Amino acid sequence: MERAEKREFVTELNESFKGAGSVVVAHYAGVTVAQMNDFRSKMRAAGGTVKVAKNRLAKIALQGTEAEGMSNLFKGQTLVAFSADPITAPKVLMDFAKTNDKIVVLGGAMGATTLSADAVKSLATLPSLDELRARLLGMIQTPATRIASVVAAPASQLARVFAAYAKKDEEAA
Repeated sequence: MERAEKREFVTELNESFKGAGSVVVAHYAGVTVAQMNDFRSKMRAAGGTVKVAKNRLAKIALQGTEAEGMSNLFKGQTLVAFSADPITAPKVLMDFAKTNDKIVVLGGAMGATTLSADAVKSLATLPSLDELRARLLGMIQTPATRIASVVAAPASQLARVFAAYAKKDEEAA
């Protein structure tokens, strides 16, 4: 890489760090090219990005961002996964790490909060933003349907009582 390319890469990575909801750092030593391509495509499909950068360049790119506190994680062969949704990058990375034991999560950052490897694993178990929205919508709709059934219940009960009296009068006549 030439100096100009390095500057452009650092600038691009810095912008990515600033716009990311979460950033996860992991070791990837021993992962094949095919496995890495598979991982990148899964991350891209979920709305995230995976970058392999030299540690020195990644540390420079972290300067001036909220995630600057995680610069000590960049040792050895590291990859960086990030996404705008705070749950996406940890979830996809942990799912991939389940099937590939060569991926070792080191930690990460969510905003100004530096995360340990355990915190990243906990974050990966949370539902995504879309799942939370669906659950919230379901919770909002459930009381409305219950209210409608309670309001409609007395009218239907009255109709049944009137029908029973009408049937009783017909039988008596």
